[in-house]
Amino acid sequence: MSSLYTAAANGATQTGSGSAISANGSGSDMFTSLLVAQIRNQNPLEPTDASEFVTQLTQLSQMESLQTLSSQGSATAGLITGLQALGFGGLVGSRVGVTTDKVVLDGHKIEGRFELAAASSTTSLVLTNAAGKAYRIELGQQAPGEVAFEIDPVAAGLPAGSYSIAVATKSGEKPALEVSGKLNSVRLGSGGTLVLDVEGVGATDPDAVTTFSGASATTTI
Repeated sequence: MSSLYTAAANGATQTGSGSAISANGSGSDMFTSLLVAQIRNQNPLEPTDASEFVTQLTQLSQMESLQTLSSQGSATAGLITGLQALGFGGLVGSRVGVTTDKVVLDGHKIEGRFELAAASSTTSLVLTNAAGKAYRIELGQQAPGEVAFEIDPVAAGLPAGSYSIAVATKSGEKPALEVSGKLNSVRLGSGGTLVLDVEGVGATDPDAVTTFSGASATTTI
């Protein structure tokens, strides 16, 4: 009697399970097939507790919910990227400020700025090319606060190419640099991320953009 009751309960679980997840796609269909096979091949004298099947169905439901959330997250990320592309697309041709540690020299002047927390008796920009050769541009003594600069590659004798750039101070302070340049283009990278091409910087991430004013620098080198 007890065995018949348990078998009936298992059968009811099977019927409910199949109807509940039949619309979930091939993954659920496979799970249903495996579940049916498990029920058919169980020991009739020691049938599996129906609660175990319910647990398995619950785990499947949780997994599918996570997959749905992941798909929704991907769709939201795609929407945000699209909105960013529209926003930055409208700024093409304008000047933007980019926090960066690299510059691309092609003979044109580069404007930028950085913030000093303390005064520095000797301050300089250090540009290092791909071969590891460093070029030092002296800025002299600087007071605390914003320091704006303009680099003229021709006057400074800097060959065209890509350089890493950093600030060297007497105190050892290493402030972040912001370079101002014209936004040349906006495109999608290989991973679906947005890539901006900024004059004097090259390819950069939208998150690195800090200003859209592109104010002219005041200290000429």
